[in-house]
Amino acid sequence: MKIAILGGDGFVGWPTTLHLSNLGHEVHIVDNLSRRWIDTELGVQSLTPMDSIQERCRIWHDVTGRRIRFHLLDLAKEYERLKQWLAEEKPDAIIHFAEQRAAPYSMKTDRHKVYTVDNNVSATHNLLAAMVETGIDAHLVHLGTMGVYGYSSVGAPIPEGYLDVEIDTPSGKKEQEILYPTKPGSVYHMTKSLDQILFQFYAQNDGLRITDLHQGIVWGTHTDQTRKHEQLVNRFDYDGDYGTVLNRFLIQAAIGYPLTVHGTGGQTRAFIHIRDSVRCIELALGDAPKAGERVRIFNQMTETHRVRDLAEMIAKMTGAKIANLPNPRKEAPENDLIVKNDQFLALGLDPTTLEEGLLDEVVEVARKYAYRIDRSRVPAVSGWTKELGAKVERDPEGKALKSVS
Repeated sequence: MKIAILGGDGFVGWPTTLHLSNLGHEVHIVDNLSRRWIDTELGVQSLTPMDSIQERCRIWHDVTGRRIRFHLLDLAKEYERLKQWLAEEKPDAIIHFAEQRAAPYSMKTDRHKVYTVDNNVSATHNLLAAMVETGIDAHLVHLGTMGVYGYSSVGAPIPEGYLDVEIDTPSGKKEQEILYPTKPGSVYHMTKSLDQILFQFYAQNDGLRITDLHQGIVWGTHTDQTRKHEQLVNRFDYDGDYGTVLNRFLIQAAIGYPLTVHGTGGQTRAFIHIRDSVRCIELALGDAPKAGERVRIFNQMTETHRVRDLAEMIAKMTGAKIANLPNPRKEAPENDLIVKNDQFLALGLDPTTLEEGLLDEVVEVARKYAYRIDRSRVPAVSGWTKELGAKVERDPEGKALKSVS
């Protein structure tokens, strides 16, 4: 297949690009490189050294003989160019990663909120409108998030996208299938909830074939393809805005920084290893809906854990200390999370779980590149409200952190 990967320079986009290229597909990256500009804005860099996207593609070709083509294009701002590109290239499938992906970044200031909505919603809608206008019959696979559901639980498993309900009507009870209600916990998660409504409209109105993947928190470093050459390494974020919680804990342990648990640590989250993430995208591509079918929704996760349990596990494994800090997020201090992921299991996913060897792998990478870590960027300081932001611990060296382990 000819596959366009929008946002293919990113944390999940790059290993997905390599994985699909390795399978023999013709892969095109379309990216505006905004994630690299955000690094500059935040004054932080990937833990792992990253070459330019052009150099990464060149090295992949040298190592494997397979060519990845890169196209500099901003989906949110260059609609006509996007439409022209789709009309000329006519991809068989489009994988949409091209959205600002960090909840803390989306809540930093009003400017960041506006940017996240403008970028994410415009990118998605421009893509859908351009697909209709050009008439291409491409399968759209979108990377969404489990966060659209919020993190409260009624004690029943969260289904994969849809919920059967019974409604009282004058003529009696009637059954109806609805989208599972969303309860986004940040502006970023809100944009993914809005994406869902856009997908529903364009699937029913224009017959677009769409798969929406509600992904858990990604952890891990390598895939088989990123191991092929040191300069193919994936980006690795450790800062308080973009670093995901498990990877951040492992890096903190590697550099002797207290594991920063916010609030009670009773937040339950869904997780998936980066290897499973790219495998799920491959499986979704091979199970495309037909024109006229409803949007296909998968819960792309493999396990759930409480944050404090992860911290205790890593502290036991590494000897790290744990520090409880005020929670910058506006959320319940404790929650349960039960999630169905039957569809990917039925398609053949063999889940990767929190094995100690893979955890050690992240610690080893952190120690290898520890000289690149700016300790002042480790704390999470973006508050969901001004009041919460004022309470966030800002000591970059952790000297004022109260150790509880």
